[in-house]
Amino acid sequence: MDLTKIENFQDAVVTVMGLGRYKQGSGLGAAKWLMRHGAQTLITDWKDETELEESMDLVMGFYEEYREKYPDRTIYQPVFVLGEHRKDDFIEADCIVVNPGVPSDSEFIVAAREAGVSIESDVSLFFRFCPFPIMAVTGTKGKTTTTKMLGEMMKLDDEKTIVAGNVGVSPLEFLDELLAENIERKIVIELSSWLLESLPPAFKDMHEGPDISVLTNVFPDHLNRYHSFGDYVHSKEIIFEWQSSEQHTILNWDQEIVRFMEEKVKGKLSWCSTTYQEHEGCFVKDGQIVWRHDGAEQVVVPVSEVALKGDHNMENVLTSVCAAALRGVSIESIASVVRSFKGVSDRQELVREVDEISYVNDTTASNPGAVIAALKRFGADGDIILIAGGENKKLEYNEMADEVAKTCKNVVLFEGDASDLIEKGIGERVPVMSGVASMEQAVQAARKLAVSGDIVLLSPGAASFNLFKNEFDRGEQFREEVRKL
Repeated sequence: MDLTKIENFQDAVVTVMGLGRYKQGSGLGAAKWLMRHGAQTLITDWKDETELEESMDLVMGFYEEYREKYPDRTIYQPVFVLGEHRKDDFIEADCIVVNPGVPSDSEFIVAAREAGVSIESDVSLFFRFCPFPIMAVTGTKGKTTTTKMLGEMMKLDDEKTIVAGNVGVSPLEFLDELLAENIERKIVIELSSWLLESLPPAFKDMHEGPDISVLTNVFPDHLNRYHSFGDYVHSKEIIFEWQSSEQHTILNWDQEIVRFMEEKVKGKLSWCSTTYQEHEGCFVKDGQIVWRHDGAEQVVVPVSEVALKGDHNMENVLTSVCAAALRGVSIESIASVVRSFKGVSDRQELVREVDEISYVNDTTASNPGAVIAALKRFGADGDIILIAGGENKKLEYNEMADEVAKTCKNVVLFEGDASDLIEKGIGERVPVMSGVASMEQAVQAARKLAVSGDIVLLSPGAASFNLFKNEFDRGEQFREEVRKL
């Protein structure tokens, strides 16, 4: 079936793999959009009805709403297959829409692909049908901070700017309104490596990729899902490998791995750097953030006035400035956001101070490199009680353990095989409390260890699924326990 046109989804048989729990997330966003356009939608998830009750209620509520709202369409009642996946639901469908958490080598996805069934994501559908320029951001670290900061810059020009993707909001939530208004909006989409892997078919149909592509960095991560680090690196390159010569790519000069990607860039290349100044793009020069375009330089703001603290955050600032400037936002507007933007929740977020002890939520630090960045920012005085650990993603923890030894006075570790590796790497250098089975236990243990002036830092460096729904649930549980103190 030809699904390159929206109207062809009417009566199409579509399987949504992975419903999820986010009210605006990929699974729910896809299910709502498909129902709205008359698809016969089957939703399947390994989780059972008890775990997904709230999401199921939302889907059914939208089904009832759409039946009334679109009387001229046939709106099919969705079918749920929970607690299992059935092969026939994949090989007999016209299309599969996959949640980003589903591995591309899943036996059911492989079977569908071999049967010639189209494999999509909510983001690939958005790219295919959105007629307006899209700015896309990826990277191992900093992509959400960059996306949110860039979104704030865009909103000064267009208050209806769309910020979606890997930030917990499906872009399909906005697609129909965009098409109905037919007014160009500024659009910023955060893309994980998993979402990027879903995009090549859409890019092929479009004959181009994102209008502006931003790659912040690439570090080892998710190696439990990729055959090699090289495969993971290639997943990030997808963001620019389909671009036309008139589109823009922004890369981080300060990381050697990213510099080597230059030969694969097909669009107009801008570099961002805190040290290298001989290029088009955004860089630090004599204590100022400077943007250079077509040979002309403009000072954006003094580095001393940047609100987002931490050396590692400067690349997020530079890439955001560069992308916004290329999209036509004024330097004055960009500078105002750089002076005011202090970050996003779940990323080095100061939750509260209790008895002169600071509690910092860095739950999205799910790899060792991100933990190291947090330790370097907060640990100069060696006064950190670190809450970390969980399940391993085939990552190395020796470098993180060395940084822990320099900056931490105590470590509290959740249950999990990553925790075993962290504890082994730390050895006798820092006292470790291991085998913690809940956030309440972790926060209470950290509180007993901390004294005035200390920092309790949740920065796990590992996956969370053995104890929490996801990294955001982990962060919210941390906030809740700290509020109780």
